[in-house]
Amino acid sequence: MALTDITRPSDVALNTDLYELTMAQGFWESGLVDVEGCFNVFFRDNPFGGGYAVACGMGQIADLVESFLFDDDSIAYLESVQAPGGGPMFKRGFLDYLGGFRMRVSVWAVPEGDLVFPREPMVRVEGPIIDCQLLETALLNLVNFQTLVATKAARVVHAAEGHPVSDFGLRRAQGPDGGLAVARASYVGGASSTSNVLAGKVYGIPVFGTHAHSWVMAFPTELDAFRAFARSSPKNCVLLLDTYDVHQGIRNAIVVAKEMEAAGERLAAIRIDSGDLARLSKETRAAFDAEGLGYVRISASNDLDEYTIQSLFAQGAPIDSFGVGTKLATCDPQPSLGGVYKLSATRSQDGTWEPVIKLSEMAYKRTIPGVQHVRRYVDAAGCPVGDMIVDDAVDAGDDSTIVDVLDDLTTYDVSGATSRELLERVVERGVRSKEPDSLELARSRCREALMHLDPAVRRFLNPQIYPVGLESGLARLRGELARSERCGSGRRSG
Repeated sequence: MALTDITRPSDVALNTDLYELTMAQGFWESGLVDVEGCFNVFFRDNPFGGGYAVACGMGQIADLVESFLFDDDSIAYLESVQAPGGGPMFKRGFLDYLGGFRMRVSVWAVPEGDLVFPREPMVRVEGPIIDCQLLETALLNLVNFQTLVATKAARVVHAAEGHPVSDFGLRRAQGPDGGLAVARASYVGGASSTSNVLAGKVYGIPVFGTHAHSWVMAFPTELDAFRAFARSSPKNCVLLLDTYDVHQGIRNAIVVAKEMEAAGERLAAIRIDSGDLARLSKETRAAFDAEGLGYVRISASNDLDEYTIQSLFAQGAPIDSFGVGTKLATCDPQPSLGGVYKLSATRSQDGTWEPVIKLSEMAYKRTIPGVQHVRRYVDAAGCPVGDMIVDDAVDAGDDSTIVDVLDDLTTYDVSGATSRELLERVVERGVRSKEPDSLELARSRCREALMHLDPAVRRFLNPQIYPVGLESGLARLRGELARSERCGSGRRSG
């Protein structure tokens, strides 16, 4: 994970909200250190008003769990923290407990690059409730942002219609760690490269970059600057045309392209970073083609997103590649996925799981009980037709009918479809149970998943809602628990 790549591994445990530690202390003091719980990570709405999300960050969960420890410096800091009412926030005995703490959780997760939908668990965590609680913030921090970025990147790549998209967002990202996360997740989502050199080193992502406006401004003339760059980087020569005037930039770039041909080299591309990109790209293409320079490609940047790129192609813009920065790195216009981490079951003394439910004044926030896993149903062509949330401990109902998460009067028929399990075990009792998939595999998985997704779900405007719901037995249990809790006869409210 990015944090452990650039700081001390022990800092991972302190990368948390304070209340995780105060709750952990309460569990310890109440004798609940070994009581086990089951938690699920999920989100309630698809990001960007779309029809899907791309799971990302899961490949770093095992690193997070295995790196989660409190060293002497961490304990010393926690010992210094004062409670608002006076005195130490944490008791000496609890700090001694943390000094020997190691995660004992087991974790199941959706493979990186696969598609996920609202309400279904992306990650399931089982283990001692104190461990699960301590893991919450760091896990959400890892999965929420990268899933959001991977989804944004997938949308941009979809709009680019097969043309390369490079992540240019480092300088606008939320700090160094955010820049690394953006590069990693955008590559999973389909970006072809990144400008972030550290991400190239850490993750093996292809890196890309040429020159800025300051390069042109540092020379007496634009033509001098273009010639100097061609001499310096003949195998990586992309000339930025709009420092002064695009039309003059076109003429100067053509001169340099001809000179490079004479020297046995080729100008790779030009980049336009401002103005009417559709009109200017057409004029540039015509000018280069007229000079026999049809091989010179056109790259565009300047606050691009999926909608701008879609509009450019609708206008017939002959653009070959895109550099997407600010709106990818900041996930404009949605800064957060909104993923949550909720307790869904506790293990009783006889070893069985007891489902619990959280109710709310808003039915929208009602949780799903039980130890959940997800079956993805696909048709004969391999296209997904619906996801069913299942708890194996619940008496099964009709396994060909999915009961909608929010409306139990709405059902989806998946008879005739085959299913596969979506969640895979990645950690068992605190130790990784499998090596993470490579980013190349995750990227390929994302591409294949989107190819098989119904275009009506994939579209940007008013996408079709993908069916997600409960196995009928679980839906029945959920209703019973909700009624029981409302009547005040339940064991707890979750």
